[in-house]
Amino acid sequence: MNLINVESISKAYGPKPLLDSVSLGLDDDDRVGVVGRNGGGKSTLVAILARATEPDGGRVTHARGARIGYLTQRDAFPEDATVRSVVLGDRAEHEWAGDTRVRDVLGGLVADLELDAPIAGMSGGERRRVALARLLVPESDLLVLDEPTNHLDIEAIAWLAGHLKARRTALLVVTHDRWFLDEVTERTWEVVDGKVERYEGGYSAYVLAKAERARIAAATETKRQNLLRKELAWLRRGPQARTSKPKFRVDAAQALIADEPPLRDSVELTKFATARLGKTVFDLEDVTVRLGERPIFDRLTWQLGPGDRIGLVGVNGSGKSTLLRLLDGEVTPAAGRVVRGKTVQLAHLSQNLEDLDPSRRVLESVEEIRRRITVGKREWTASQLLERLGFPGDRQWTPVGDLSGGERRRLQVLRLLMGEPNVLLLDEPTNDLDIETLTELEDLLDGWPGTLVVVSHDRYFLERITDRVAALLGDGRIAMLPGGVDEYLARRASGQATTSRAAAAASAPAAAPAAAKPKGGGDWKARKELDRLERRLDKLAKQQAELHEKLAEHATDYGKLQELDGRLKALQAEAAEVEEEWLMLAEDVG
Repeated sequence: MNLINVESISKAYGPKPLLDSVSLGLDDDDRVGVVGRNGGGKSTLVAILARATEPDGGRVTHARGARIGYLTQRDAFPEDATVRSVVLGDRAEHEWAGDTRVRDVLGGLVADLELDAPIAGMSGGERRRVALARLLVPESDLLVLDEPTNHLDIEAIAWLAGHLKARRTALLVVTHDRWFLDEVTERTWEVVDGKVERYEGGYSAYVLAKAERARIAAATETKRQNLLRKELAWLRRGPQARTSKPKFRVDAAQALIADEPPLRDSVELTKFATARLGKTVFDLEDVTVRLGERPIFDRLTWQLGPGDRIGLVGVNGSGKSTLLRLLDGEVTPAAGRVVRGKTVQLAHLSQNLEDLDPSRRVLESVEEIRRRITVGKREWTASQLLERLGFPGDRQWTPVGDLSGGERRRLQVLRLLMGEPNVLLLDEPTNDLDIETLTELEDLLDGWPGTLVVVSHDRYFLERITDRVAALLGDGRIAMLPGGVDEYLARRASGQATTSRAAAAASAPAAAPAAAKPKGGGDWKARKELDRLERRLDKLAKQQAELHEKLAEHATDYGKLQELDGRLKALQAEAAEVEEEWLMLAEDVG
């Protein structure tokens, strides 16, 4: 049955149309992934299909009585909303408790949240899970999901993929998570230059079909075709799960990748890395790190060597970012020592965008670091690398203050690489990056000789650029996982990993009962002040999230962007001060 049909729809938010005379349809058994560059019209397309946005021209027709669930990128809730009121509404307990699907959704997404807990003050990941639960509890004929994996950890993404595969509802999903696309979709729409190109199969099949089209048509875009060939080589030679995809036609791919060199010459890169770094990079010896009274790492011993390419996984709050800050020297251990190699030149990409001069041009902000670098055996200029990461010639002269969040992220990554570090710490580097930019970044990192530690919820990215996976399982240690992300998920499912909340609860009884009681008026006041600072940090985080949304809304209004950017910097500065005050007070109380 046809659920949605659109005829000659058009939509523009400026002189260049995002969609131009697009006609397509969705049936009740379709499972479609939507891909394309940031700002290319993906979200606009699905919003029009869901009738959340009206097209400038053309017609949208829905089947009579079609039940459509639509998840936007913004998770909006009433001010006094609780998990129960949002997800279950006024359903009686006996009604939803007897529904297998509802119990599955609650258990998979919000099991660690109290049903009567207020949503105000929750983290971005918790709010996203509540929004997904609200969408998945009712019956639907079609689910329209715009970036459903945003703010989710690897475990939640795996659960969502499994749930959607088992729930044979029609599906339309926009996401940059390529593993997720391969798991849940059977067709791909690429939004490009105002049109929608259609392909059979998930992401792997889309990459192959696109490369075949380019080969048959003798495309002149050599760079784009070479990237697709390299991506195909990864899909063919990567983890076994890649090659076993039923939609991935291995025989047809052989002709395209026959002459493609290996993604990485690991032996050669390790040799280069050793020459640049020596034998010692980081040695952690009996390191203990605490956050207030809770130990994040307990007598941790770990060695990071030259040429190591480590993907770091773990539940939110398990200490992944703290480990990177420990290596960077931002966090001082309470006990033990961190030995850093004498030749280490470290670059750390954090989740927060660095403070860049908004008046400087994009090219200038890169060239002030270095004008050219050598990656692998090739020399690149700053301008060439900017073009590879999505800044064509005219865009390189744009003021930094006019860039979107995704563009600033790309610029931040490139500035780090231009410094030619020999150790890279990357904390969620894929945030706000589209698939084309991700493949360019992966290609750059393939030939980068050095030590690499990556924290990411993008499973595809981790498997693509790292050689080994390490996990923080909530026991204060680092576990190396020969089985990669699949082994981590298996350990989580079997209860071998502890959530951050459980770890916090488990650490509380470790102290003697008398120690848990206030020692005096001063101690009681200090704990009360800690609570006040925590509430202030939550409020500041919420205000920053709201400002980020407003920045996206006013991406073309330079005056408004300057005003919002100023307010955001003031909030970030205040949050840094409050956090520093909290840490100092926590040490005294602890």
